Amino acid sequence: MQLTVTTWNINSVRLRIDLVLRFLAEQKPDVLCLQETKCPDDAFPLKALRGSGYEHVMFAGQKGYNGVAILSRFPLHTRTVMGFCERPDARHISAVLGPEAGAAAGIVLHDFYVPAGGDVPDRDLNPKFGHKLDFLAELRAWGGKRVSGPAILMGDLNVAPLEHDVWSHKQLLDVVSHTPVETEALEILRGEAGWIDTARHLTPEPEKIYTWWSYRSPDWAAADKGRRLDHLWVSPDLAGTVRKVEVLRDARGWERPSDHAPVTLTLAL
Repeated sequence: MQLTVTTWNINSVRLRIDLVLRFLAEQKPDVLCLQETKCPDDAFPLKALRGSGYEHVMFAGQKGYNGVAILSRFPLHTRTVMGFCERPDARHISAVLGPEAGAAAGIVLHDFYVPAGGDVPDRDLNPKFGHKLDFLAELRAWGGKRVSGPAILMGDLNVAPLEHDVWSHKQLLDVVSHTPVETEALEILRGEAGWIDTARHLTPEPEKIYTWWSYRSPDWAAADKGRRLDHLWVSPDLAGTVRKVEVLRDARGWERPSDHAPVTLTLAL
């Protein structure tokens, strides 16, 4: 069977519910993981999403900030929410695909929203950057212990780790999301735990890959100054199943879009 899993920082699930429903109707992934839902649990648009054919939904949210959710065509089991840096920030949720998922049964889905880190890449001057580095350090400590059995780690990790994951490596070395301390931290934690970066597994450098384009650009498509902030990683035992990773760039041009595009992984199980 083929399993399709999408990650998308939606930047408010209620504000952009029409875009989510459009994406689900047109692309029909088996699983959609959202980040930055900006929605408390009691206001999550569960009815609308279930009405679109995704009856199995798990979420963890808070008012106005952060928030993550997993939508699935297949039953989900074992909801887990981890906290980082001693903050109830709603930045992680995980679930396990149930027996009804066939060959995909038992795959653990981890949905993460790593802190953006503010604008100044100095933890002494910018507490938000320090928080980001601490979050990555805790994620490294967790990941090395937990990557056993089939799993997919995905989400807005807010780091563009490689030279060709940004429009200009040289100009962005001092810009948060591509500073050496961030990129090294992300690549170390990924490598130590054995996670496979599926996009680069299929499309090695020097080809550029972007998933995010700033709202600040008056013509984002023409300027094309993007970054690859959204990732889909698989555990080593799923490496041979990776068939396709697609960035739906067109969604960045939809009306009132998120600044992130959906990224979809296809596995052949």
